[in-house]
Amino acid sequence: MDSMYWLYIAPIAGIISLVFAGLFAKKVLSYEPGTERMQEISSAIQEGAMAYLNRQYKTIAIVAVVLAVVIAIGLKQHDGFKIAVGFIIGAIFSALAGYIGMNVSVRANVRTANAAKKGLKEALGVAVKGGAVTGLSVVGLALFGVSGLYLLYGGEPGKVDLIVGFGFGASLISLFARVGGGIFTKAADVGADLVGKVEAGIPEDDPRNAGVIADNVGDNVGDCAGMGADLFETYVVTILAAMLLGSLIIKDIANAVIYPLAIGSVAIFASIAAIFFIRLGAGKNIMNALYKGVAASAIICLAAFFVITQTLSIPFKFYYATIIGIVIMVLMVIITEYYTSTKYRPVKKIAEASQTGAGTNIISGLAFGFESTTAPVLVISAGILASFFLTGGATDPSMGLYGISIAAAAMLSVTGMIITLDSYGPITDNAGGIAEMAGLPKNVRETTDALDAVGNTTKAVTKGYAVGSAALGALALFADYTYKVELLPGDLSLTNPLVLAGLLIGGLLPFIFSSVTMNAVGDAAFKIVEEVRRQFREIPGIMEGTAKPEYGKCVDIVTKAALRHMIVPGIIAIAVPLLVGLILGKVALGGMLIGVIVSGLLLALTMSNGGGAWDNAKKLIEDGLYGGKGSEAHKAAVVGDTVGDPFKDTSGPALNPLIKVVNMIAILFSAIFIDSGFF
Repeated sequence: MDSMYWLYIAPIAGIISLVFAGLFAKKVLSYEPGTERMQEISSAIQEGAMAYLNRQYKTIAIVAVVLAVVIAIGLKQHDGFKIAVGFIIGAIFSALAGYIGMNVSVRANVRTANAAKKGLKEALGVAVKGGAVTGLSVVGLALFGVSGLYLLYGGEPGKVDLIVGFGFGASLISLFARVGGGIFTKAADVGADLVGKVEAGIPEDDPRNAGVIADNVGDNVGDCAGMGADLFETYVVTILAAMLLGSLIIKDIANAVIYPLAIGSVAIFASIAAIFFIRLGAGKNIMNALYKGVAASAIICLAAFFVITQTLSIPFKFYYATIIGIVIMVLMVIITEYYTSTKYRPVKKIAEASQTGAGTNIISGLAFGFESTTAPVLVISAGILASFFLTGGATDPSMGLYGISIAAAAMLSVTGMIITLDSYGPITDNAGGIAEMAGLPKNVRETTDALDAVGNTTKAVTKGYAVGSAALGALALFADYTYKVELLPGDLSLTNPLVLAGLLIGGLLPFIFSSVTMNAVGDAAFKIVEEVRRQFREIPGIMEGTAKPEYGKCVDIVTKAALRHMIVPGIIAIAVPLLVGLILGKVALGGMLIGVIVSGLLLALTMSNGGGAWDNAKKLIEDGLYGGKGSEAHKAAVVGDTVGDPFKDTSGPALNPLIKVVNMIAILFSAIFIDSGFF
């Protein structure tokens, strides 16, 4: 096969992925939505989710238009208009991926709850198909966008720089979606839990809680649209980084730019096939059923990578890099599950610590969050070294850096399946809420609870995967930046005060960013707590079930808070690298990029894993351990979970796009930074 055919196969593969997403969506919508009461609850969630998303995208659109103009004018000498067009397309595609996925997820929830009446197998099937819509939409739009734009701009190695704007557009949407969605979902969750569970002593998703609809809406805007945008952006910038580094070695490897697109193409077919491997076994182990899909996707990818490596005449040492990428993915999944699953020591110890109060629960959760950084960092470090040296980095650093980017691209080859698992989480969470609020029989709630318990783990695993892939992808972007501004290894010596200053600013950035987002959740949650208390106090009959809470007021509170508070973190992410590059110059910016990658990786792992462990420690107690629901241990665990909520669903995940946005800005404006700075 002529290697140039792969340029056309890539966008075709993207379209095929979107076709299958459409077929799965059609199948999900063909299932019965249940009783009138179930449909009423589901409609309220749909309306809240879509209203928020529409308002969020309108707000982001203003920022995007301003940035597009800045790019077009600022890079006028370097095809700024084409880059600006790519930026707008990247933003639109990223928003579209989240929009499509969430549109189906908020309809799959009620159908999953209704299918739970028939049994676990039926409910699992609906939830997985609903999640697959988001997964296949994300990878389909990402690959179609990158490859289609590359073809549109000529399909030549020298044109790769023109599609950097597409990556920046994806990064921008991801940042705002992650921050805004995270503030929405955790403000609603924390507010509803503190008043409902701790003060009023009512169960989770109890219809008497005014914050319960906002909480269910938040599951979708945070874990579905937010994570979809996050991994869309990671997928795009990782492929883009590999293509950029490939363009530097094109004289030695003719198909180095096409290879990452070919990896993405065959990975889409692997994800589509792997979805059909998700089946309940005789033991009815839901997690094992889901992992069958991940395993199938990885195995099919490795076989396909072998073929395309040979077909494109890529040196076989780069196939080893793809194996390393898959191994890193598997190990990150295993490590994250260890620290966040109810089956293992960390979560059990946090639950045990809850017996002596909220203080010891929080201390234990923080300790395991810090500990959880060790194994992932060792795995990622080993993967970086192995992929660098196995691909010839010792004699030719550009080859080694390309090897690292290929490992990152291979790690992201299972993105379609990973997002399927992630979107499964909010679908099953909502299904449990609908079952509770609609008063469905106990056996139905037991089925949805079993699905939801696994959903907590899949969401945690996805975050671990996202953090790991972000680190590898950002390293590849950093490598391309050093080439673009002509930095030599010696230029980044710590004896240079500019490097040290940049390093410290970069290390600081994730902490300032997290401070702003955590405070935003706290402020919004405070307003939810006040509103839920007010309704309990002023609306007679809520606790007796004879009066209906005003759910819409809580939805409105968190919507306004999320939209207002997401702007400042976005400005920080965009302004800081621009100011450092323009004032301190390219060397200081290089130091800053190193700082933000290292600091952001460690903080994201701590927050994501620690928060997931707190959440499942609470679930473990709710299942009957240490006195079960309503016990003192449970109250302590709820407090710990409210601390962990913004850790794992707001600040922690938002650090992934922060790292990429900073690196994308450095690459995008590298032509300006090369001669800038006062030092």
